[in-house]
Amino acid sequence: MSDGRTLVAILMFGTAAVAGPAEAQESSPRITLEEAIRRASRAQPGMVQALGTVRNAQARERAAFGAFLPSLTLGGSLSNSYSAVASRIDPATQQIINSSTNQSVGTSLSSSVDLFTGFRRGNERRAAGANRTAAEANLESTRFNQQLTTTNAFFDVLAGEQLLLVRQASVRRAEEQLKVSVALLQAGRGIRPDSLGSLVTLGNAQLQLLNAQTDLSVAEANLGRLVGADGPVGAVDDSSLYTVLPQVDAGAIRAEALAQAPSVRAAEAQSTAARAAVGVAKASYFPSLNLGGSISFNGSRSNDYKFFQQRQFNIGLSWPLFNRFQREQSVANAVTNAEVADANSGEARRQVMADVTAALASLEAARLRIGITRTSVVAALEALRVQQERFRLGAGTIVDVLTSQESLNQAEVDSVTARFDYVRARAELSALIGRPL
Repeated sequence: MSDGRTLVAILMFGTAAVAGPAEAQESSPRITLEEAIRRASRAQPGMVQALGTVRNAQARERAAFGAFLPSLTLGGSLSNSYSAVASRIDPATQQIINSSTNQSVGTSLSSSVDLFTGFRRGNERRAAGANRTAAEANLESTRFNQQLTTTNAFFDVLAGEQLLLVRQASVRRAEEQLKVSVALLQAGRGIRPDSLGSLVTLGNAQLQLLNAQTDLSVAEANLGRLVGADGPVGAVDDSSLYTVLPQVDAGAIRAEALAQAPSVRAAEAQSTAARAAVGVAKASYFPSLNLGGSISFNGSRSNDYKFFQQRQFNIGLSWPLFNRFQREQSVANAVTNAEVADANSGEARRQVMADVTAALASLEAARLRIGITRTSVVAALEALRVQQERFRLGAGTIVDVLTSQESLNQAEVDSVTARFDYVRARAELSALIGRPL
């Protein structure tokens, strides 16, 4: 009887120790997945940098177009001059003059335009357009990658909450089993090892519950960091997140990924820009032709500010015949960069194909596991019920009950894991093909 009372006291203490942290845990503000993605897009430095890169590329494209237009410069001047001269008498005033001053004003308008640059401007414009396309594709790739990161963090919170419920249910079952073991021991129908075994099972369940609480706290803190919050943030659950799609067409997904994947489009645009840069480097082998002109008006106080007009037109030709092999070095560097960009483009396509294949396999495997784990949970529940009844009637052992409990715990964990493996694989496919799946 003393053993039974001791075990009951330990049970009460253990249950209170686990319930305390769960009840003291503060409730975090909750957001939906759409809100989390929207806030993360504004808060994450990678997105801000990608947006800035697009603006810079657009400005560069405008500048490349502007190279075809003439420049226009308006200038003006106002000056005062002083000069010392030999002493003389002003015939009008009969004053002695030792110096003279003069004030002059002028204005000018000048313009110049490149007539021929060895095809440099055309190649620069093509390179700028390709860079702008690459920047936009990289922005889209960054956006989908950020959405994937945020989505996974959001699912980590939801998975943590569901695993916490599983662990809480595990603790409740272990408590009930310990009560049964203690009651049988007090009634003289049980043995001490059965009660001790139940107590150990309860302790392990309590530890798993504490680990689940810790994991959930970490997941909420990570989600809060991603969305720009100063503290932990919870996730609003939605049944539509777990919708299982029919079996997808793997061939169509692969073809769409090759055609629409932001990473592939960015790599191809960078390859185009690198090839255009080769043409820019080779432009230095050609002569350049420039047309310029200006008109100016100048006057001074010495001539009663009568303005005189001056016009000028010029055509300039420049052709560097030898510049100590600097052109050759520039061309060699541009060709090397183009070859590297072409290789990166091919690697991007192969990487997307490999990632799509892996994501499709994960998606299908998770889809199948969802059905299997649901059945496993039902079977484990029934097996535990039977073993508990057999133990109560004395026809079974505590080992059978505890084994059934552990099987049920694992089946419930596997069910949660399979569900979130599926939604994560679907989110990864969406990021790869550049659209929601």
